[in-house]
Amino acid sequence: MAFPHIPQNGGHEAATPCAAVWAVGVVMVVTPCSVREAHRVLAAAAGAAHVTVEELAAAMAASWRGAAVPAGVQRALRRAVVAARTAGPCAAAARPLVPSRARTEEALARFRSSRVRLWAAPADAEARQAMDDATYTLCVLMGRPTPHEALRAAELRLAPEPAPAPAAESLPEPGLAV
Repeated sequence: MAFPHIPQNGGHEAATPCAAVWAVGVVMVVTPCSVREAHRVLAAAAGAAHVTVEELAAAMAASWRGAAVPAGVQRALRRAVVAARTAGPCAAAARPLVPSRARTEEALARFRSSRVRLWAAPADAEARQAMDDATYTLCVLMGRPTPHEALRAAELRLAPEPAPAPAAESLPEPGLAV
């Protein structure tokens, strides 16, 4: 997968709103998550790394170009993404309704296409909105609190059914030569 376009600001990845908008889009694709959750991930990572969100975004943009990112910033961002993927306390709640296979396929296809679109242009407001809408729909449809869980649930829902086990009478008896 090719790297997404990084908005330029005079040839530098300065701490600008453009870099922050781009970083939100990248976090939405990688996590996956909503716009709101991407802002939370960036804020949590910036706080843990003791930098501003804008500085974190600038470091992310620079890393796409091959610049080294401080280990503390990388670690903070990785932990924030993992935390966003982790379920909250309501994950064990009963989910009696199961969406139809066709509706699940439709929602998953919409999610995947919006993810590809956002990956190609993380700073595109329409692409971020499409991803936000698709993640929300997937969460509601699958009854999961996080997009990461909803994605996993949808993929499991669409997984092929396992083949039935052979009947007991067709198996040879132990110890007898057949």
